[in-house]
Amino acid sequence: MARIFGIEIPNEKRIEASLPYIYGIGSTRASKILDQAGVNPDIRTGQLSEEQLVKIAAVITQEGIIIEGDLRRELQGNLKRLQSINCYRGQCHKRGLPVRGQRTKTNARTRKGKKRSVSSVPKK
Repeated sequence: MARIFGIEIPNEKRIEASLPYIYGIGSTRASKILDQAGVNPDIRTGQLSEEQLVKIAAVITQEGIIIEGDLRRELQGNLKRLQSINCYRGQCHKRGLPVRGQRTKTNARTRKGKKRSVSSVPKK
């Protein structure tokens, strides 16, 4: 397997389809990177020469694209900041509720988890 920035990408796929295996690079950004590096997007990853891999890595660093651990750390920091300033979005993240204004009376099962029944106290 080819390695770029310590991340192994599959050899049998086209390089255009292999680059999105790196966290922070999608298909659109992968095609732009390959255009700037001057690498044919139809070539298989296993057929790339060492200098082509270096060109791809150089384009990623020149463009200032944040990938893998740095990106994960930045996103985690953003969530921690929202929670620490106690804003509405931060509170929703803490409680595991939908963050972007969706309704919670019905639906939202994916975020809220399995339905828990609230037992009622018998009346006397």
